[in-house]
Amino acid sequence: MENGKVSLNGNSTLWIVEDNESFRHDMVNLISHTEGLQCEGSFSSCEAAIDELDRSAAPDILLMDIGLPGINGIEGTKRVKAIAPSIQVMMLTAFDENEKIFQALCAGASGYLLKSDTPEKIVDSLREIAIGGAPINAQIAKKVLDMFMKIAAPMADYGLTTREKDVLRLLVDGLLKKQIAAQLSISYHTVDTHIRNIYEKLHVQSRSGAIAKALRERIL
Repeated sequence: MENGKVSLNGNSTLWIVEDNESFRHDMVNLISHTEGLQCEGSFSSCEAAIDELDRSAAPDILLMDIGLPGINGIEGTKRVKAIAPSIQVMMLTAFDENEKIFQALCAGASGYLLKSDTPEKIVDSLREIAIGGAPINAQIAKKVLDMFMKIAAPMADYGLTTREKDVLRLLVDGLLKKQIAAQLSISYHTVDTHIRNIYEKLHVQSRSGAIAKALRERIL
């Protein structure tokens, strides 16, 4: 352990994995003055934390950065949870990209905060996760909601036939009418009829409109 043990009269033990020495020191100091939390270790890499986890009792909470040298925080979270599933991992990072958020939550993170959050927000979130909550920065929560709404959104149904869907799929792939005819072994005029029917059913006036609607509303 790099900083040794910071002992408090608290109930929940906590480790920090953060490669920015100044920020890591600030977090240790913040937690050291937070009733109910006990910082027992701070590390500059996932490798160091995982090595210590093999030798020591697991903490209740692990405060984890994402952008770390070597093993990043997302992969580190997977490995930590594999060793000690009971650890509640709180991501504390500068990253707010949808992909990073999704990967972190899938890896087993119980909470997701940004380094721009106030110290009060971080402390409140650590207390919340200690009692089984799943605190997430409000901005991140909105992104998560949007992601899951898109995932859960049912495919739109405009009454397209199987052949019309085949034609629409090839339109989306960028094929021209003659290429679609050859691909489906039908005549050019039959393709043209299918496309007119597709436009009518989707309430669009052009190829680009049909493609945009197919992608936006997950028709295929």
